[in-house]
Amino acid sequence: MTIEVRVPTLGESVTEATVATWFKKPGDAVAVDEMLCELETDKVTVEVPSPAAGAMGEIVAAEGETVGVDALLATIAAGEGAAPAPAAAPAPSAAPAASGGSVDVMVPTLGESVTEATVSTWFKQVGDSVAQDEMLCELETDKVSVEVPAPAAGVLAEIVAPEGSTVDASAKLAVISGAAAAAAAAPAAVTEAPAAVNTGKDVANAPSAEKAMAEAGLPADQVTGTGRDGRIMKEDVANAVAAAATAPAPAATVPAPAAQAPRAPVAAEDANREERVRMTRLRQTIAKRLKDAQNTAAILTTYNEVDMTEVMALRNEYKELFLKKHGVKLGFMSFFTKACCHALKEVPEVNAEIDGTDIVYKNFVHMGVAAGTPQGLVVPVIRDADSMSFAEIEKAIAEKGKRARDGKLSMAEMQGGTFTISNGGVYGSLMSSPILNPPQSGILGMHKIQNRPMAINGEVKIRPMMYLALSYDHRIVDGKGAVTFLVRVKEALEDPRRLLMDL
Repeated sequence: MTIEVRVPTLGESVTEATVATWFKKPGDAVAVDEMLCELETDKVTVEVPSPAAGAMGEIVAAEGETVGVDALLATIAAGEGAAPAPAAAPAPSAAPAASGGSVDVMVPTLGESVTEATVSTWFKQVGDSVAQDEMLCELETDKVSVEVPAPAAGVLAEIVAPEGSTVDASAKLAVISGAAAAAAAAPAAVTEAPAAVNTGKDVANAPSAEKAMAEAGLPADQVTGTGRDGRIMKEDVANAVAAAATAPAPAATVPAPAAQAPRAPVAAEDANREERVRMTRLRQTIAKRLKDAQNTAAILTTYNEVDMTEVMALRNEYKELFLKKHGVKLGFMSFFTKACCHALKEVPEVNAEIDGTDIVYKNFVHMGVAAGTPQGLVVPVIRDADSMSFAEIEKAIAEKGKRARDGKLSMAEMQGGTFTISNGGVYGSLMSSPILNPPQSGILGMHKIQNRPMAINGEVKIRPMMYLALSYDHRIVDGKGAVTFLVRVKEALEDPRRLLMDL
């Protein structure tokens, strides 16, 4: 019996969705209500459960396809006829496309809304023996780096996607020969690469070393590893490059890389101390968006300073009760978010955006909170922040920040913001000019709190002060509006009671 899996009701005014991720493959066993795939719309992410137990049949709508309401997504073989499928399932899971003792290495699940990746580094070469779950290569996406383990033990027979190539979410990366082939190929592997066998290396080389060897065009057998079990480290590659530079033959090949990327002349003694690393996809995206912002918007920055005495006193007084009741720490970000939402009501153009010759005013605040991660800067969005309580804001910021550092944010969670707050103070920044996050028209920069002497009612007193910076698009926001916004934020923070009374 075949059961159809169709697109569920998506919500008001939503007529189509994009298939983000399939969590099952044809032939996989599925249980009732087990999640099969995930759909993304302009508003929400929708999970599609299995309507019946059985075996996964045909996937009609592949990842990345746009489907309408009630469209056919897949089929499920239900009932007794599906009983043999689970028994056969272990074989495909261990060898998705095994034939003649070979196993295909496929791109793993990349995450929500990620449809492609770039092959960053291969840690194994054709002919190398691999153990099950041993790391074969590393993929880079716009969000995270993904390690690809070996689905089975054997010999790496073929690399389909070389370093630098872009692959989609269902692409084949390589082929591993099966256990029988591995046993037969073992003698050949020993004769072809005795150095690799003699070293007894059971661990992969350092990723930075692999990238350095790829950039320098050095094979692994020409580099002597000094790490544990002969693992090649980054310093080993640098030493090998330096040794090769002194030899007459390789010297002829040195100018070749310079011709590929014209840049300022570099002395020979300095070239050996340089390091060239390919930009990650996330860094390329950040660079493009920031440059587009400079080229498009008329960015201007206005500054002010705020006395944090009252906010700090209020936070110290209630932080323990706040944590006990809400289960989350009371930080400064909720105060700044509330203050910005309050000021945006008075100066709505800071919360608006330009669309051609129109100005689009937003009657809501989707607050972007810039977060630094090991992969780069991302801006998760707290939706409808203007209608949230202090506790809801703190919980949302903590949850989004953790998922950002783990690289688990979806694209939908980083889109749709109307205003952004960037806290450079956590890194010690005293003052800076933040850059707009298009198509937004304003961004507030927070900085470190520093005790400074201030004139208070004719007396010099030490107060905890913070510089604030508002960068705005001068095409839509006038100087008066920008200064008014910043003053309202300052007033709300210096007297938090104004937030309660909407003053």
